[in-house]
Amino acid sequence: MKAIIIYIKQFVKEQDARIFATITCLISFCIFCNYYFQLDEGIRKNNLLIKLCLWFLVFAVAFVIPYLIICYFKACNFLKYATFIFLLLIAPFIFALKLTLDFNIRFSADHNLNNYWQHIIYWPGLLLITLFIVYLVWFWLDKGRQPFYGFSSKKINWKPYWLLLFMMLPLISLAATQSDFLAVYPKMQAVTGARYEIAFSWWQKLLFEISYGIDFINIEFFFRGFLVLAFMRWAGKDCILPMACFYCAIHFGKPLGECISSYFGGIILGVIVYHTRSIYGGLMVHLGIAWLMELAGFIGNSLIR
Repeated sequence: MKAIIIYIKQFVKEQDARIFATITCLISFCIFCNYYFQLDEGIRKNNLLIKLCLWFLVFAVAFVIPYLIICYFKACNFLKYATFIFLLLIAPFIFALKLTLDFNIRFSADHNLNNYWQHIIYWPGLLLITLFIVYLVWFWLDKGRQPFYGFSSKKINWKPYWLLLFMMLPLISLAATQSDFLAVYPKMQAVTGARYEIAFSWWQKLLFEISYGIDFINIEFFFRGFLVLAFMRWAGKDCILPMACFYCAIHFGKPLGECISSYFGGIILGVIVYHTRSIYGGLMVHLGIAWLMELAGFIGNSLIR
């Protein structure tokens, strides 16, 4: 834990206050626009092509503009390189594609059951697609320079990550008392439209939670692996704030507190990965938090019924 605190203190000390303030104002404005105008709901109502373009635009604003802000204040020259521009544009495209792709699966006349199996296949399928695209980028740009973005377990001390997870328990417990949180968690209830505790058997619930957890592997790999370890070659530690801004943008539509906290959580996880070159510790924390939130949502909804 001491090492992680040192990493964070060092990041804060070296951070340009103007850049941090400007990027934080940018994502704050984006959060306000989304929750005031319900932009995420409006995007989801469009056809696939328009949805892809609109998500790309949202993520490009959250990811590209922070790099422009950094270049403005620090006169960086990485925007002169075509390879960096390619990375800068393909990153929001990949995640826009992730949110746009849809699997319309019909196993029966039961809508809830179809929706259930759709998600069971959807999350692992998206992980394979993301891994394939990013692997091609790594093979082209970084093979021989570093392991496949974050898949390295050398010199990991697991104790700090357990402590971070333990520290989240009070916050998750508090969140479980809020109506907007209980409307979203547990996810199986929200995505299927069926009551979690009566609609499915135990093995179906377990299978759903495993598939749901796979999506966090995708997210952690993409944001902390790809967006930090591929971009640090060009931007150094300055890659962390744009990643955190982008990461916050994918939480549009989640409870407001979760969306806001994702920005600061993204910064912390980004700092850790920057120093450790591994996504495994952050993945453990992220998965742990996700499954604890599932448990909290189940308990909280059970108590109010």
